[in-house]
Amino acid sequence: MRRFDYEKVKDPTYFRDGRLDAHSDHDYYASINEAGEGSSSFRYSLNGLWKFHYAKNYRSAIQGFEEEQYCCKSWDDIYVPAHIQMEGYDAPQYANVQYPWEGHEDIHPGEIPEKFNPVASYVKYFYVPEHMKGKRLFISFEGAESGLALWLNGQFVGYSEDSFTPSEFELTDYLKDGENKLAAQVFKWTSSSWCEDQDFFRFSGIYRDVYLFTVPDVHIRDLRIRAIPDETLKKAELSVSVKSWGSGKAVVTLAKNGTQILKEEKALEADAEYTWSVEEPALWSAEEPELYDLTIEVFDENGNLQEVIPEKVGFRRFEMKDSIMTLNGKRIVFKGANRHEFSSVSGRHVSEAELRKDLVTMKRNNINAIRTCHYPDASLIYRLCDEFGLYMIDETNLESHGSWDVAEFTKDFTYTVPHDKPEWLDMMLDRANSMYQRDKNHPAILIWSCGNESFGGKDIYEMFQLFRREDPTRLVHYEGLFHDRSYNDTSDMESQMYPSVESIKEFLANDRSKPFICCEYTHAMGNSCGAMHKYTDLTDTEPLYQGGFIWDYIDQSIYKKDRYGKEFLAYGGDFGERPTDYNFSGNGIVYGGNRDESPKMQEVKFNYQNITAEVSDTQVRVINKNLFVNTDQYECRVTVARDGKVIRTASMDTAVEPLSEHTYDLPVPAETKAGEYAVTVSFHLKNDTVWAERGHEVAFGQHVYEVKKEKAVCKKPVEIIRSTHNIGVRGESFEVMFSVLNGGLTSYRYAGREMIEMIPKPNFWRAPIDNDYGCQMPMRYAQWKSASMYLSFKEFRGEKWGEPILPEVEEKENTVAVTFTYLMPTVPVSECRLTYEVDGDGKVKTTLSYDPVKELGDMPEFGVMFKFNADYDHVTWYGLGPAETYADRKHGAKLGIYQNLVKDNMAEYLVPQECGSKEEVRYASVTDRKGRGMLFEMEECSGPMVFSALPYTPHEIENAMHVFELPEVHYTVVRVSKAQMGIGGDDSWHAKTHEEYLLKADEKMEFTFSFRGI
Repeated sequence: MRRFDYEKVKDPTYFRDGRLDAHSDHDYYASINEAGEGSSSFRYSLNGLWKFHYAKNYRSAIQGFEEEQYCCKSWDDIYVPAHIQMEGYDAPQYANVQYPWEGHEDIHPGEIPEKFNPVASYVKYFYVPEHMKGKRLFISFEGAESGLALWLNGQFVGYSEDSFTPSEFELTDYLKDGENKLAAQVFKWTSSSWCEDQDFFRFSGIYRDVYLFTVPDVHIRDLRIRAIPDETLKKAELSVSVKSWGSGKAVVTLAKNGTQILKEEKALEADAEYTWSVEEPALWSAEEPELYDLTIEVFDENGNLQEVIPEKVGFRRFEMKDSIMTLNGKRIVFKGANRHEFSSVSGRHVSEAELRKDLVTMKRNNINAIRTCHYPDASLIYRLCDEFGLYMIDETNLESHGSWDVAEFTKDFTYTVPHDKPEWLDMMLDRANSMYQRDKNHPAILIWSCGNESFGGKDIYEMFQLFRREDPTRLVHYEGLFHDRSYNDTSDMESQMYPSVESIKEFLANDRSKPFICCEYTHAMGNSCGAMHKYTDLTDTEPLYQGGFIWDYIDQSIYKKDRYGKEFLAYGGDFGERPTDYNFSGNGIVYGGNRDESPKMQEVKFNYQNITAEVSDTQVRVINKNLFVNTDQYECRVTVARDGKVIRTASMDTAVEPLSEHTYDLPVPAETKAGEYAVTVSFHLKNDTVWAERGHEVAFGQHVYEVKKEKAVCKKPVEIIRSTHNIGVRGESFEVMFSVLNGGLTSYRYAGREMIEMIPKPNFWRAPIDNDYGCQMPMRYAQWKSASMYLSFKEFRGEKWGEPILPEVEEKENTVAVTFTYLMPTVPVSECRLTYEVDGDGKVKTTLSYDPVKELGDMPEFGVMFKFNADYDHVTWYGLGPAETYADRKHGAKLGIYQNLVKDNMAEYLVPQECGSKEEVRYASVTDRKGRGMLFEMEECSGPMVFSALPYTPHEIENAMHVFELPEVHYTVVRVSKAQMGIGGDDSWHAKTHEEYLLKADEKMEFTFSFRGI
């Protein structure tokens, strides 16, 4: 009798024992009715409660628990599927490059942790369902991490690794009448864990579905469908290959929208291929995901129906032409995102509702491609991508980053895996094959990927060769050859991570043998995705650059409660786990938890849109970047707003062919009445889809122009009151007080109410974002934080130490101007001036000026910060929106009038950081619920403002590592700025903000705006 030997778990050559060969993920049913209902009597779910025991290592696990006579019914219960770390055992651990055991045990490939290596022992008592008795019985574990040993009734059934593809075993010979005892042991870390060093939370356990299944006497075990048009795209070959058990016949039917295309009976052989020719096939693409219904009815030799197999078929031709990837003859551009399978509720066990929300969100925001980073996902996503229309790079479960990141420089590859090591080759080929066999029938998959960040070498090259042999209809991807060119043919395309646009151009100038994609780019950690447009613009001008995949889709965060019982989203280190990489798990363009869009998505949607509308006063140039869809399939709307308020709307017919452009006259006249006009041309769905309702906007362009008007001048007088310690300015319904003693605007009373809580101060700082920390911005710009916090109107140098710098007062016709000079504790010392000019309406024209000190360079922000009572929590602004905008992330915004609450401007980034900024603001107000408050307005001499209204100062935000660490809300903090530096995002560990999005500090800086009570 075979026995399980735990010592083999350390051996990379031992990764399957008794496991069945991989096969396609097709479903099969006992009848047409079953197929229609989607419920197969051939399956019996074992999901639910299992008996469970947890041990910190193998020596602590209960030996012999699998024996038939050992009773486990008094054990604790655990849910399956679930990670044990999400069920109260062990703890989630987030790590990026470093292996999770580093610093605890000094081990190398061929060894596994022994002191702490959790072992999860599961037991399920079950009776074979009546309708399954007397038939061959199998079990499928869709996902178990990272090694699974299985027993039935005390007998060893088998062992399997590869956490992300099914492990299936036959149970027939081990069954008994009555109650059966199924026992499984899941080991957190096995030999394969050296190749599962992905940038993600580390979990273990049985986390995908488990079910028993039987097969009919005649059964198609494996199915391969290929639906490939010829080069003319007018005719296609449909090929169906089967591997079957038993003898009989198959009736194959192909239909489209209920209309039968073909139907034919074929003799069923153990290994057979059938082909048909299909005329004028409707082609599948992300733009038009045309699917056919393929039905295979299997009969035995006596004509009895054995099974029904329903499948979806997409005809599409994907190939390389002249070093360019083409789909159905057209150059494809990947507007993609990397997507971890992740839920803040259940880890890598993602519910169908969560998955569907992801795909709906992607389609609604013009994302057309997914890279399954860095392992195969559960099967449902592939079927939904076929249906929704999303291109896929399907990636093998392989990442060994921690084994080579130092070796890349030392050139000592002793412990680099898999590399050229023969003992790892079979495991790698098995993983590649398991993914290929399961997923091969999905038209959404265009590219197979050999894995991620695993250096290079012969083993990965052999994986490439496997994909090439098995599937000449797709291409193969691998990024790691960028680090090791010894097998440069391991990838059909040049794939790199986080290159600058300039480095992409430079590479392609020297090597045009392959197309270029960014398998990871525009690192979306925290407040990021600045200058993303540079990459998407490059796809329009460089044919060999064919797009990229944002890193990544969702913040990896897990619901947790703080010490006071309040729920928050936790990241690396919040579970007491070490080592960890802390908040580097938060790189999503959607939030963890609710999976809602973050403000970054506004820019993603615009940069990825397939229709460009270049609008002028009277015309629009429509550029259709769709490969297959005419713009006449969309409703085109034209909207004209004056000073933010819509005054005209019209529909416009367009009919721009794919990959073409045309200029149209707008159906609205150019305006002549004084005001600022925003003309928006947008495209909307004409019909409902599975991912959006009719009317959903897919693309827009906007043009702004102005018809000048005379500026009103206030003629009301003001009264000035001079005293020793204060200077007062009074008008009809307001009173302003400037403090000589405290050096600033100390009071602004309007309609009898005090409006400001503290003296406004010049501000040069923002709360650092994740990208700032990555490029050491806080260190490089630290003096500007000191300048913002500790500037003073008192001298702190030499003999005049402690003497105040008295304000300058200038009385003008109907206005009074008061100027304060502030010294800043920089090296060398610098100073700025803040002038308030008050008119008879209570409007305070405010000017901040600074003569740059060369040694100090540029600053994060240049503006003024105010504090108001938190009752002023309603924000209205006329500027870019609706989401937050920054100098390098505002292409996706529209000029308009928007409203929200101050708290809404605190984006839900995992670590509190700069957020809520609004660019190109003409005016903005903060008011209470009665509409009373303060209005801020741009002045023509300075142009539009950058405006922010948050519950906290930048310094309070900076001091918090979690949302719950922020103080209770007491104020509304308003920052009005000439500019703020861009947020960057090429990467989050080195790249700085692009120079053109930094503040210019080579000549005098001056910023003027005004504020007044309302």
